[in-house]
Amino acid sequence: MIEVEVEAEDWTDAIDDVEAVVERAAVAALGTQGGGIVILLTDDETVRDLNDRFRAKDRPTNVLSFPAAEMPGADPQPLGDIVLAYGVCAAEAEEQSKTLRNHLTHLVVHGVLHLLGRDHEDDTEAEAMEGEERTVLASLGVSDPYTLPNDS
Repeated sequence: MIEVEVEAEDWTDAIDDVEAVVERAAVAALGTQGGGIVILLTDDETVRDLNDRFRAKDRPTNVLSFPAAEMPGADPQPLGDIVLAYGVCAAEAEEQSKTLRNHLTHLVVHGVLHLLGRDHEDDTEAEAMEGEERTVLASLGVSDPYTLPNDS
């Protein structure tokens, strides 16, 4: 089960049917894995506050993932929450010459993979996670997010 909550209207102003975009990306990233996810589309200030409280980094970031604790008897088990900051995501998309829709799709996939236990703490983990992201994104028609438009 995937629940999408839109707290910042900038998301709905910028992307038509943003909830469907987010849900499609999350379903693709989950693959055959089950589990509940709540995805919050919010503003930079909310993400800055969460980043400060939970990671001791007093600044907004594009996406945060919060894995859920196991809940005995729950079926499916909740995987956790993903929170995305509109301003940071929009600025990154513009800087990288990407559509906000495609950048959001990538960040949702990235967040879901974190909830599934993937990480990028070292080069080996990063390469594996990025490869998985590329595969999921290609299935959604989104080009490689790690190749900038003027890369050859």
